[in-house]
Amino acid sequence: MEDSASGLKLLLSYEVLDTKLQAYQQFVIQQYVPAMQMMGFQVSEVWHTAYGEAPNRLVGFVCRDRQTVDDLLDNEMWLTLNSQLEEYVTEFSYKLVPYQRGVFQM
Repeated sequence: MEDSASGLKLLLSYEVLDTKLQAYQQFVIQQYVPAMQMMGFQVSEVWHTAYGEAPNRLVGFVCRDRQTVDDLLDNEMWLTLNSQLEEYVTEFSYKLVPYQRGVFQM
């Protein structure tokens, strides 16, 4: 995403269940990310927390404008994807922040 002035970042945070790691990875790569791309989002980063109290995954998706976010949040596919994701994770949450290129955001 070239223009960071108007971009937004959707941050997903969750704890991947160790017993479902392989199935989680397949689901995210084969279904979650492609569906998000179809809805106007691109993966900006994926972080793994190896030590500490934070959930072990932080995933960022960026988009160009607020309308793309509003369309996502009103889309049944978004609810379905997250319902399916919750089969592999706990402590799922998300938030929207202004996109800042090259800056770690939480």
